[in-house]
Amino acid sequence: MGKHNRTIKIIISSGLILLLAQTVGFAQVIEQVKNGFNQYRQRSVQEKIYVHTDKSVYLPGEIIWFKTYSVDASFHQLLNLSKVVYVDVIDNAHNAIMQAKIAANYGTGNGSLYIPVSVSNGNYTLRAYTNWMKNFSPDYYFEKNITIVNPLKSPDAPVKETAAAYDLQFFPEGGSLVAGLSSKVAFKVTAPNGNGVAVYRGAVIDQHNDTVARFEPLKFGIGSFTFTPVVNNSYKAIVKTSQGNKLVKELPIVSSQGYVMQLKDNGPDLQVTVNSNTGGGEIFLFAHTRQLVKAALSASLNSGVATFSIDKSKLGEGVSHITIFNNAKQPVCERLYFKRPKQLLQVDAAADQPQYATRKKVNINLGTKGAKGTSVLANLSLSVYRVDSLQQMDADDIFSYLWLRSDLRGNIESAGYYVKNQNAETDAAMDNLMLSQGWRRFQWNNIVNGGSSSFNFLPEYNDHLINAKITNTLTGAPAKDIVAYLSVPGKRVQLYASRSDSSGHLVFNTKQLFGPGEVVAQTNSEKDSTYRIDVLSPFSEQYSKRTIPQLTLTADLQKALEQHSLGMQVQNIYALNKIKRFYDPGVDSSGFFAQPYKTYLLDNYTRFTTMEEVLREYVREDNIVRSKGRYHIKVLNEKGFLDGDPIVLLDDVPVFNIDKVMAIDPLKVRKLEVVRDRYFYGPTVNEGVFSFTTYKGDLGGVEIDPHAVVLDYEGLQLKREFYSPVYDTEKATNSRVPDFRNLLFWSPDVNTNTVGKGQVSFYTSDQKGKYVVSVQGISEEGDVGAQYFSFEVK
Repeated sequence: MGKHNRTIKIIISSGLILLLAQTVGFAQVIEQVKNGFNQYRQRSVQEKIYVHTDKSVYLPGEIIWFKTYSVDASFHQLLNLSKVVYVDVIDNAHNAIMQAKIAANYGTGNGSLYIPVSVSNGNYTLRAYTNWMKNFSPDYYFEKNITIVNPLKSPDAPVKETAAAYDLQFFPEGGSLVAGLSSKVAFKVTAPNGNGVAVYRGAVIDQHNDTVARFEPLKFGIGSFTFTPVVNNSYKAIVKTSQGNKLVKELPIVSSQGYVMQLKDNGPDLQVTVNSNTGGGEIFLFAHTRQLVKAALSASLNSGVATFSIDKSKLGEGVSHITIFNNAKQPVCERLYFKRPKQLLQVDAAADQPQYATRKKVNINLGTKGAKGTSVLANLSLSVYRVDSLQQMDADDIFSYLWLRSDLRGNIESAGYYVKNQNAETDAAMDNLMLSQGWRRFQWNNIVNGGSSSFNFLPEYNDHLINAKITNTLTGAPAKDIVAYLSVPGKRVQLYASRSDSSGHLVFNTKQLFGPGEVVAQTNSEKDSTYRIDVLSPFSEQYSKRTIPQLTLTADLQKALEQHSLGMQVQNIYALNKIKRFYDPGVDSSGFFAQPYKTYLLDNYTRFTTMEEVLREYVREDNIVRSKGRYHIKVLNEKGFLDGDPIVLLDDVPVFNIDKVMAIDPLKVRKLEVVRDRYFYGPTVNEGVFSFTTYKGDLGGVEIDPHAVVLDYEGLQLKREFYSPVYDTEKATNSRVPDFRNLLFWSPDVNTNTVGKGQVSFYTSDQKGKYVVSVQGISEEGDVGAQYFSFEVK
C-alpha cells in the first residue's frame, strides 16, 4: 500500500513539474513577444501627419492654404522629431502637379500651394509625409481628396459604370476560412467612385449552386454574415446592385486546417474565442493599442477551443490590434477592435452675431477644454469659406483622422459617422469596418524573432537633408569614401560637405535653406575628377493603392462655378501684389564658419586691377607662391604657415584651382572673409578658409568647374502672407475696389491662452451667402478636436 502511494506521489510530482515547466515556457514566450515588440517600438518610432486645408474645392489661380500637425502615433502628442514635412498633390497616375517642403517646428508647420492654370479638371490626392515616414509603407502617409475645377477646360466625358468597375471584397474574421469552423465574414462593395454601394443583395453559393448564406450591407456598402465552410468545397458570391449591376466574386480559399477567432463585446470585457482543427496545444493572445502593449495572455486548446477575456478598461482608446500566436510564436489570427475615445479637445467657437452685412467686422470667440473638462491651452487652425453647390463643407477633421482613419488601410467613407455617433447601428457598423479594414503596421516575424529593421531614410531632426549619389564615370560603380561639396550660390555663405558611404550615398545637412535657387554639387576636381554626382529628389516615389474617384460635373454647378471663377479673377487682378507677399524667414546670414578671423571690405582699400595684387598687398594672413606654374595660397597665423591651400569660396562655391581665384576681377568683389586656422567642417579638414563675396552674388563671371553639377533646387517653402483686407474706416468701406473673396479668413496659428480663451477678427467681402467656420487643433496633452459652425452674409 505504501509503495502504491509513493508511485502516485511520483506521478503527481512529475505532472506538476511538467506543468510548471510548460507554464515557465509559456511565460517566456509571452515575455519574448512583449520585449520584441517594445524594442521594435523604440527603434521604429511612428509619426502621424494630419493636414488641415482651408477648404476642399479649388480653381486654378487660387491658393491651397494648409497647416500640418505631426504627432507621435502612440500618444497623439505633438512630436518634435521631423523638421520638414513634404506635401504634394498627385493625380491617379501618380504625377505630382504641386510639391512643397514645409518647415516644421515643435510638431506644426504651415504653407500654401498656388494652383497653376494648366491643371486639368479632376479629383486629386493631397498627401503629406516626412523623410522618416518613407521607411514605412506609403499607406501611413496622410491623404486627402481635393477637387480642382478648371473653367477653361472642358470636363471629361463621364465613364459609363459597368459591373467590372465595381469591387467586391471579403474579409474572414481572424484572416482565414477554415473547413468545418464557423466564421464571421465581413464584405464590402464599392462603386467606381470609391464609395460603398448602399443598396444591394448578395448570396454565397457552393460549387453545386446551393445557397449557403445571404447578405446585404449595413452601412457604406459594408456588412457581415456567418457561415461554416465545408472541406473540399469552393464558394463564390453573387451580388446584384440596385442599379442592376451583377457581380460575381470567389470567396477566399478554404484551408483544410487552421485557426479562426470570434470576438464578442460583453460590456466590461471582450471575449475572444479561438477554434482550431490542428489539435491541442497552447496559444497566445497579444493586444496592443497604437504599439503600446495592453494584454498578453495564454490559454490551452481544449477540444480545439480556447477562450480569452480582455478587460476593456486596459485597452487604449481608438484602434487595438488583437493577434493570436500558436506555440511556435507564429501569428495565426488577427482582428481589430475600436474603443471610443474620450480624449477629446472640446472646441467652443462662435461668431458674435449670426448675420452680417458686406464689409463688416466678424469677431469669433474661442474656448478650449481638455478631456477632463478643464480649460487648456490649445494650438488651433481656423478657416472661413463660402459654401454653395460647388463648395460643400469639408467633412474631414483631425479627430476622426487621428483616432480612426490613420490606423486603417484604404479609403474610409465618412469617418466622422463612426466616431461622432454612438448607438447600436454605429457600433455594428464600426465592428464591420474593423473586420474589413484590418492590417498590420509591421511584420511580426521581425518582432518575434528579434530581426533588425533597416532604415534607408534618416529623420530630418535639425533641418532639410539633401541626398545624392556619387558614381565613378569610368566604371559606373558607386564611389566610396569620396568627399563632395554642395553649395548654394549667393550672398549668404552656404556650403555643405559629405563623405560617401559604401553605396555611394551622400547626405548634405543643410541649414535654413529657403526658397527657390540653384545648388552646385562637386568634388575637389584637383584630386577627384572622374566622379558624377546625382542629387536625388526628396519626395516619395512610393504610393498607396488608394484610387481617386473621377470628377463628375453637372449642369447645375454652372452658376456656382461662374461665381467662383469671377471671384478668383477679380482677386488676382486687384490684389495680386498683396497675394504675393511672403514672410521673412529670418535666416542666420553668417557663413558656416560663423565669425571669421578678419573681414576685408575691398571698397575700403585702393583698388587694384588683379586679385593677386589684392591678396599680396592687403591680406596679411596669406603668402602667394607659384610652384610648377600654378598659384598657391599659404595661410599664415601666429604659429606659422598651414600646410596646403585653404578652401576658397566664391559666392559659396568652392574653387579648387587657385589660378581661377587669381583670375577673379577684384572690382566685382565686395568682401573677403578669412579664417586663418585649420578648420574642421563635417568630413573635411581645411587649411583655413578664404571666402569671396561679389556684389551680385553671381560668381563675378567665373566659370563653374565643368565636372560640377548645377541644378535648380527649391529649399523649404517661404511662408506666404494671407491677404485679408481691413474695412475699419469709412473710406476703406466705400472703396470701389471689388472684394470677391470666397475664402474670408485663414490662420494656421490661432492659440488659446492658459485659461482656454482666444479671439480672431476679420471682415466680410462683397460675396453674399452662407459661410462655414472650421476650427481644428490639439492640446499639449494630445487631446484633439474640431468644430464647425456657420453665419450668413446678406
